[in-house]
Amino acid sequence: MLVLGIESSTPVASVAVVSNEGLKGEITLNIGLTHSEQLLPLIDDLFKQCRISMDEICGIAVAGGPGSFTGLRIGMATAKGLAQGLNIPLVSIPTLQALAFTHMSKSGLISPVMNARKKEVYAALFRCSEGKIEQMMPDCAISPQKWADVLHKYNEPVLLTGDGVIAYKDDWQSLLGQQVILLPSILSLNSALTVAWLGQEKLMAGNVDNLYESKPIYIRMSEAEAKLSQCQ
Repeated sequence: MLVLGIESSTPVASVAVVSNEGLKGEITLNIGLTHSEQLLPLIDDLFKQCRISMDEICGIAVAGGPGSFTGLRIGMATAKGLAQGLNIPLVSIPTLQALAFTHMSKSGLISPVMNARKKEVYAALFRCSEGKIEQMMPDCAISPQKWADVLHKYNEPVLLTGDGVIAYKDDWQSLLGQQVILLPSILSLNSALTVAWLGQEKLMAGNVDNLYESKPIYIRMSEAEAKLSQCQ
């Protein structure tokens, strides 16, 4: 089974194809272009480099959020368009789960944190043990201070990953001290590889999303929605 993964939750654009045996190919760019400019050319280039044709793809997995509102919409629209055109199933993978999955070989607590702007992060908490991963706290939008308070209650080391690590590096070190393990920025990027791999697991289990009802997980309202609600 060949599965295409699409990750556009952050400024990083990433696409990957996995098979039952593992990774076939991945292209990740962090060069500041919009996802509307990058995604389709990246997918086309990936297929060419892997010598794969579109009709060989059995399913599509897309990072479903939280993350950049615009990035998520572009990623979801691209995934839906391809899935409908190819008549293949689509699955949405929570962005924070995919980030945590990257480090599931480690034992202990893993907290993916993504820069949500407005002095907040999108965060969740997972525990990894014996190759399995369990979500301990649900996805949320929260200030670094309040999230540090949550992590303090566990009183054990916690590995932080995601672009929220870099955005608030000094805060994490100040608030969590020796409890926190900070990964280098190069190891904290969102990746389509984990999105594709988790998507393949869902597809093989028969957990397929409704192509017409699937939508991104935003967690909080957009700025336009927030302004509109204030006017009502």
